[in-house]
Amino acid sequence: MAGGLVERVRAVRYRVARVSALPLLVRGGIFLVVFAGFLLAYPVQMLAPRSLLALAVAAVLPAVAPRRLWPTFAALVTVGGWLLATLGYDRPPALWRLLAVATLLYLAHTLCALAALLPYDGLIDPDLVLRWLARAGGVVLASAVLGIVLAWLGGLGGTDGTQAATVVGLLVAVGLSALLGWLLRRR
Repeated sequence: MAGGLVERVRAVRYRVARVSALPLLVRGGIFLVVFAGFLLAYPVQMLAPRSLLALAVAAVLPAVAPRRLWPTFAALVTVGGWLLATLGYDRPPALWRLLAVATLLYLAHTLCALAALLPYDGLIDPDLVLRWLARAGGVVLASAVLGIVLAWLGGLGGTDGTQAATVVGLLVAVGLSALLGWLLRRR
């Protein structure tokens, strides 16, 4: 029994010694992006030392295991913090904060996808990560511009335009969900 434990410890030490810098940096980026999303989403009143420790642990989980359910868990914790701040603490939803939280959620998602693909002990070309981040930056920029334009257009219609925009948005969401479901069944 002791021999098996010693062998496992050696295997872990061997794996840790083989970790290369770039996959480690990507995972560190996941932690930073997720933790920044938590700090932006949650109300300041809730950021006590004990809750900051819990949020830090929740931010470490997707960085350690990006192929598991932890990225989804971190996104749900972020959205829960946003809802708690806007509904529970009556913080008005500012456009800049909404765009920042959405950007951080997307960056966390895409960095987790990248980390899931990168071998922890591989020699990776830095251009691969830079192209990945440039593509993610383009998506973030396009989404932010579109979001600002749509928010501006939503303000033009008064209260009547808000209800119509909500119905159209729900129809588009249902239509896209049906299309994705149909495409998955087609396989």
